[in-house]
Amino acid sequence: MSTVPYTIRRSRRARRTRINVSAHGVEVVVPDGLALREVEPFIEEKRRWIERTLHRIREAEAELPPPRLHDGAEVPYLGDPLTLGVSVEPGRTRAHVARRGERLTVAVGAPGAQPLRDALERWYRRRAREEVAPRLDAAVARASTSYSGLQIRGQRTRWASCSSTGAMSFNWRLLLAPAEILDYVVEHEVAHLQIHNHSRHFWNLLGSRCPDYRQHEAWLRRHGQALRI
Repeated sequence: MSTVPYTIRRSRRARRTRINVSAHGVEVVVPDGLALREVEPFIEEKRRWIERTLHRIREAEAELPPPRLHDGAEVPYLGDPLTLGVSVEPGRTRAHVARRGERLTVAVGAPGAQPLRDALERWYRRRAREEVAPRLDAAVARASTSYSGLQIRGQRTRWASCSSTGAMSFNWRLLLAPAEILDYVVEHEVAHLQIHNHSRHFWNLLGSRCPDYRQHEAWLRRHGQALRI
């Protein structure tokens, strides 16, 4: 029997069983109708990969520990630390977050990490659109192309995407990385507007626009799972 802890999530959209490994744990996504007795053998088959991935996540978190959320703590913002100023105001129904220089003031209605975490995520999501949109507009202008829309999301396993119709999606957690990482991901997705695969032609095009892409890609692979609050 497997000793790897995991959760199971059924999905009507899933065509096959897949495993998501993240800092939150191991999740097995199974299609509707799949017998649950088939999950354990699948986990056993992928055990070595799961353990290697969990080990890489632990290494990433040791090098880049997720911030502890409390008054006076620091949270990252595109490579710069912001100091939290937290106030608890009983009865407040809507959290308020404002940046003043290198200080991020947060007013919440209840004590504890979860209300603070929720307020910060909403703030990062708003800021992500403000940070991504001008970078994206500038990149498509340089490439003489265009995109059809922009969404900010919070996927656990994907940093960004570009659909066949030119719809762009970016993960708000990119704001927890250095600015050059966000710049790279934007260039990566803009290149997909012209080449919607990862062929050699795609990487050559990306390299002409972002010569250090290998370094940035490696940074994301190594530290990406630690980008969370």
